[in-house]
Amino acid sequence: MTRVSPANPAEKIIWHTLIWTWGFYALGALYLVGPVLAWVLGAIAALSVYLGPAIRSDLRASGPVPWIIWLWFAGMAVLLVALWAGHLDWGLGLKKSIKSSVGWAKGWALLALFPLAGAVLPVRREILIRAQCILALSTLIIAPVLLAAPYVGLPERIFTSPLKAVGGPGPEYFTVYLYTFDPASWTARWQFYAPWSPFAAILGILTVLFALEERHRGWMLAGLFAGVLMILASKSRMGLVGLVACTMGPRLLPLVARTWAWIAFSALVASLAVWGAFALELGKAGIENFRGARADSTRVRETLQRIAWERWQTDAVWFGHGTVQPGPHLVEYMPIGSHHTWYALLFVKGLVGFFGFLVPFVVHFTMVLTDTVRSPQGRLPLGIMMTFLLLSFGENIEIEAYLMWPALILLGCHIREMDSRRRCATPTPAPKLEAT
Repeated sequence: MTRVSPANPAEKIIWHTLIWTWGFYALGALYLVGPVLAWVLGAIAALSVYLGPAIRSDLRASGPVPWIIWLWFAGMAVLLVALWAGHLDWGLGLKKSIKSSVGWAKGWALLALFPLAGAVLPVRREILIRAQCILALSTLIIAPVLLAAPYVGLPERIFTSPLKAVGGPGPEYFTVYLYTFDPASWTARWQFYAPWSPFAAILGILTVLFALEERHRGWMLAGLFAGVLMILASKSRMGLVGLVACTMGPRLLPLVARTWAWIAFSALVASLAVWGAFALELGKAGIENFRGARADSTRVRETLQRIAWERWQTDAVWFGHGTVQPGPHLVEYMPIGSHHTWYALLFVKGLVGFFGFLVPFVVHFTMVLTDTVRSPQGRLPLGIMMTFLLLSFGENIEIEAYLMWPALILLGCHIREMDSRRRCATPTPAPKLEAT
């Protein structure tokens, strides 16, 4: 088995940042590390494209910036413009506009910067996969302490880092937790190095997806065990759904293109006349049980979405309200414009911001979906895109990009791989012979 180790400065930066995740978390610094890494790698990528052959060979760009990356940058620029327009419409002032613009640079901008780094810089997907599995092993080593903490009397929270002075969505992004208590059931939940438990479940799904692509059996098992542990210990319904859908979906998709799969599917559809009604009732019962598992959480989320939808239609259709706003007691004072990417976009950035994210996301999702049918290299990127889609219906994706950066870089690597395969498949025209 070939030893996997970083071979250039970009890979070294990514490798060491990822495997030291728990160390950064212990300092309460993870929320700062993600954006700094994004802008550093983005600057290196831009320099690589600009200098071309003049830059050192192990940082040389593989080619021009792919068009899908430009589309992501255009979409994120639209979001910034919508942000400024919303602040102007509501007279929020220069100070809030600057603060929100910095928030954009630490959130939405990362969705374009990290894929740029993966698409331009010579970063191998093997480096990302192995480093993610090393982080998973660290999680397994630390897990016994975390799991035992509530039962041996250790406190929930260790400390809040003074780094919170630089600003962020909330103090939980700079706080080191051992565990938390679910206010509905008063049972312990674990969030590992995430700011809250459902987000830890999403990170667990991504860990499993990366581990499934690892060739070394030992590292693969470490990734699988750690990812499943994060999902189960977080007690997140979204994590359980993603564990099944986002891992099996990309592997079952290529079967759709095969003739025998269509025949089997046709037979299955025809048999619905016999057992379809029973399956429908079973599905409805399952959905109700799923929603009822955390009824209070479901009620709060649905109420927040309804308020955001109604206030977007009534107050600010095109550019939104510019920022989240405090919610009433009915939603436990949760901010309006949180807990759902799509409703949040409409409420905060309006229809303009909504399409600023929707267009590049749908185009990229379609590209990955198509490539998965053609090549096994598309399975991990498709699993990542499906995880992001699942996340978007339960959380605000932009404020969680700082921890999902390995997945974003891998999406960029996949774009570079697709471009490379396309160039190899294009025949080189034969040279013309001159008449003598």
